[in-house]
Amino acid sequence: MKRYYFDWAATAIPDLSLDFSQIPFGNPSSKHKEGCDAAEALERARMRCAAVLELPPSTLYFTSGGTESNCIPLFSYLFRKGEGRIIISAGEHSSIYENLNTFKKIGKITGIIPIDFCGRVTTETLMKSIKKSNDIKFTAITAVNNEIGTVNDIAALYSALKSSCPSAHFHCDAVQAAGKIRLNLADWGIDSASISAHKLGGPRGIGLLYLKEPIEVMFSGGGQERKIRPGTENVAGALALASCLENHCLPEKVEEEALKARLRLKILLDGLKKIDRSKLIPEREFDDEKFSPYIVQAAFHDIPGEVMVRALDDLGFAVSTGSACTSSSAQRPVLAAMGIEDKLQLEGIRISQGWSTSSEEIHLLLDAVNEVLKFL
Repeated sequence: MKRYYFDWAATAIPDLSLDFSQIPFGNPSSKHKEGCDAAEALERARMRCAAVLELPPSTLYFTSGGTESNCIPLFSYLFRKGEGRIIISAGEHSSIYENLNTFKKIGKITGIIPIDFCGRVTTETLMKSIKKSNDIKFTAITAVNNEIGTVNDIAALYSALKSSCPSAHFHCDAVQAAGKIRLNLADWGIDSASISAHKLGGPRGIGLLYLKEPIEVMFSGGGQERKIRPGTENVAGALALASCLENHCLPEKVEEEALKARLRLKILLDGLKKIDRSKLIPEREFDDEKFSPYIVQAAFHDIPGEVMVRALDDLGFAVSTGSACTSSSAQRPVLAAMGIEDKLQLEGIRISQGWSTSSEEIHLLLDAVNEVLKFL
């Protein structure tokens, strides 16, 4: 059976153009020639990433992926001077959201910034959260929500935070934004951001952490990555990530692919809206730039999302109920925070496309959904 892949938000189809044949094998921390060759390759990769992102190379650190790039600045909160609380949006990835429990266990004060019915953080809701306590030390707000594709206005939110809490650290999870929307990390003004290679067609186990200024980190164990991320560097992964950024994150490429994605999205949304038992979460149009065109959440009346996922998988179509990192849980905290009723939450599935998705595949997916609805 031919397979059709619609779970790009979990991991992208690998970019087969990546060449690993000439990568130095030495340890970049070793002082012999093989080690120096690897260290030079690592720094070339860093400079290539910096060129695409229009950032100084000194602000970029290679990590093991998006989760670690989120956790490093998150746990640096423990070392920030003075008392203060950490607040995050209700739409954060589990690598941030679930770690609030750790802070609560050690007696730290935390808070949740509400999201609206579209999953968005507004400057008004952020300011209300700040006014409850003006001692904010750390804030995390994602650029693009990984479950529903909502795009937040990070520059405006950063400005709002700094107007009241100038010393607060603003972190942005940009994992679902890289390659999907224009990344303006320097213009946004934020203090840190995370990027993951496997969302861009690269290998798993490599990511980027952007830090406007160095921070004091929780973990040590070596001097690698200027002591921000200790551990032997993944040179092959760093070079692959640099290629992925060059292939997919240059501004002109992002705009070109987003236009194609919106045309495919129109086919998908038009098809879903013709199905009586289908409901978009939230309702949206294909040209609404407040949403990424690559991610759609839809529910089907009286069909649990997990059942729909299995039924479509049997027909050769890969979709998901939401984040792969929370696939073992039936809870949908983002949808709950949006005010979606419990039954509808459990009926939701996530359909996410990518650069190699075709219009024909969209039509075939809609046909498969209609086929499933005949017997469910």
